[in-house]
Amino acid sequence: MLLLPWVVTTQVDVVLLLVSALALWTRLSGLSYPKSVVFDEVYYGQFVSLYMKRVFFIDDSGPPLGHMILAAGAYLGGFDGNFVWNRIGAEYPESVNVWSLRLVPALCGALSVPLVYCLSLELGASHLSALGAALLFLLENALIVQSRFMLLESVLIFFILLSFFCYLRFHNTCHSSWFSYCWLLLSGASIAVAVGYISLEVKYMGLLSYLLLLGVACVHTWKLIGDRSFSHLRVCVHAVCRSVCLVLVPVLLYVFWFYIHLTLLHRSGPHDQLMSSAFQATLEGGLSRITQGQPLEVAYGSQVTLRSSAANPVPCWLHSHKANYPIRYENGRGSSHQQQVTCYPFKDVNNWWIIKDPLRQELVVGTPPRPVRHGDVIQLVHGMTSRFLNSHDVAAPMSPHAQEVSGYVNYNVSMAPQNMWTVEISNRETDGEVWKTIMSDVRLVHLNTSAVLKLSGTPLPDWGFHQLEVIAEKLFTAPSTSQSWTVEEHRYGTSQEQKERELELHSPTHIDVNRKISLWAKFIELQWKMLTTKQENSEHKYSSSPSEWLTLETNIAYWLHSSSNAQIHLIGNPVSWAIANISLLTYHLLAITYLLRRRRGFKDIPEDEWNRFVSLGSVCVGGWLVNFLPFLLMEKTLFLYHYLPALCYLHLLSPALLEHVHSHLLRCGTQRRAMAVCVLGLAVSVLLSYRNFSPLTYGSPQLSTAELQRLKWKQSWDILYRRR
Repeated sequence: MLLLPWVVTTQVDVVLLLVSALALWTRLSGLSYPKSVVFDEVYYGQFVSLYMKRVFFIDDSGPPLGHMILAAGAYLGGFDGNFVWNRIGAEYPESVNVWSLRLVPALCGALSVPLVYCLSLELGASHLSALGAALLFLLENALIVQSRFMLLESVLIFFILLSFFCYLRFHNTCHSSWFSYCWLLLSGASIAVAVGYISLEVKYMGLLSYLLLLGVACVHTWKLIGDRSFSHLRVCVHAVCRSVCLVLVPVLLYVFWFYIHLTLLHRSGPHDQLMSSAFQATLEGGLSRITQGQPLEVAYGSQVTLRSSAANPVPCWLHSHKANYPIRYENGRGSSHQQQVTCYPFKDVNNWWIIKDPLRQELVVGTPPRPVRHGDVIQLVHGMTSRFLNSHDVAAPMSPHAQEVSGYVNYNVSMAPQNMWTVEISNRETDGEVWKTIMSDVRLVHLNTSAVLKLSGTPLPDWGFHQLEVIAEKLFTAPSTSQSWTVEEHRYGTSQEQKERELELHSPTHIDVNRKISLWAKFIELQWKMLTTKQENSEHKYSSSPSEWLTLETNIAYWLHSSSNAQIHLIGNPVSWAIANISLLTYHLLAITYLLRRRRGFKDIPEDEWNRFVSLGSVCVGGWLVNFLPFLLMEKTLFLYHYLPALCYLHLLSPALLEHVHSHLLRCGTQRRAMAVCVLGLAVSVLLSYRNFSPLTYGSPQLSTAELQRLKWKQSWDILYRRR
């Protein structure tokens, strides 16, 4: 029999509800203003549009999850991807739901405030200290600005904080209930989002926060192993569960993000040429329209285009044309004066070559076709000029250490042709001994000199039309992608006569048959491209150095009204910024003092408090270090918003450190009352500073030129004025 009545008892943290409501108000109110493109929205919006149209792209700044999260908000708002993100300040049309574009970052920014409150409690702080941390987050102007637009940092910060909160909640409750392992699983899932995120435009910065979390978990596990109150079985269960949740789950989710990414983006796009021919052939449109149904096996008489496997400096194809090397170069060196062979970064009829059997004269495919295999010796005949691909002991034009590659011209000067090439299939272990279209990576080794056909990548001068140099290099170096070539376009030649062959080479090839590569192969290739593809590192008006972030010497103008002084800046709260720096310095001084005195045998604080102090430093100071120090070693263009994740850890540290000083270093009531007054004064100062800079945070109300000048607390700040 069920006993009635049923009674549910719950506790409500009113302070938590209050800070949550204030966070939602500061981040979500007036979210559609301004209704124009703001700073980096012009960058991220392009990727959101590509997601809406299912068009493939690659962003060298890191994994694609951040773009997917922004695209999800746009999709829910009915965005069709047809807006052109071409300039900052462009007005959004009425058909674009600006609120939905910015909703996900704003929600994550708002939820970070109560999350910080809860995280402070898990770090051992009091409710009053947790409230202080939440208020620092709530009133940080830079965090508000960054969360109110279609930008990525607020989402990244939220999931990093969530991962630490969930792990610490598990750690603090793991002895009480098996249900606590749900917190561990959620921690692994949250950090997987951070690692799979685009990570502040710097490759895999989220990975460093993951390594910090993993380090903290390893220390806790090591201590658990030494706890004799736990049975061997329970220790093993704890270790296995932590390994699964914090290692296996993030790895699987990371792969899953790319599975979604590659599944959604199935159409040809602007970045196709960065990928291999096999990858391109799986996308709808673009290269797939050309390569579908091509003969798989390259045979004698095949007409092919050979694409260099190296994507740097640009993708290009083996090429020749009716122009010869100059008799002498600018430095006085002589050449063979034979026909130029280059690598050309555009589709062109002069990219076609014919595979010829040295023992036969035919330039057509026989019946049945005779496939070319690994180790076969071939000749390559240029389709439009009928010149043989040749190399000899003549220095290359731009790389004199290597041999020149040319289309052989017989000048009757005792320079015999050397046009035999051995086919070496590099990936024959997986794709077989037969040379296959798109699938085989091939090296062409010169038979006479054992030099390898290679893209040097050096642009030729005017006489070479600035095309890229191709050389033959002796095998003194390890194999590289610049020595590898792939057959991209392929058909069986049917015309023996030159004029008929030229007409054939001008005609398109297409048969409606499809050939795919595995998702895993696409995943591996995309990882490699993201790690190796480099964007141009151009200077920017608002770029800054890490040393300028610490003292808030810089700001970024995000938006300026077209006809008034209304404007939005990424600018921090100077008071909370100063508190963060003082807290960081104070913690280091206290830590050094405690360590030296403990070494001498003096324990100034109880052991439990010392453990809390160390835990606070591991998470907060460690989080600051892993999110700040790497930028000192980078040569990328950096901005103030790169510092925000590191700053968040200091805002966590400050109230907890004040509480530690108040409880354990101040001995008398007078000192503690004086400190309470100072803390209250700091809190009021943070609030007043927030209100002072709120017109630059929200772009409203509009200020006069004189009022804007009064906000320029530092000469290095770039605040804009309209002269009337």
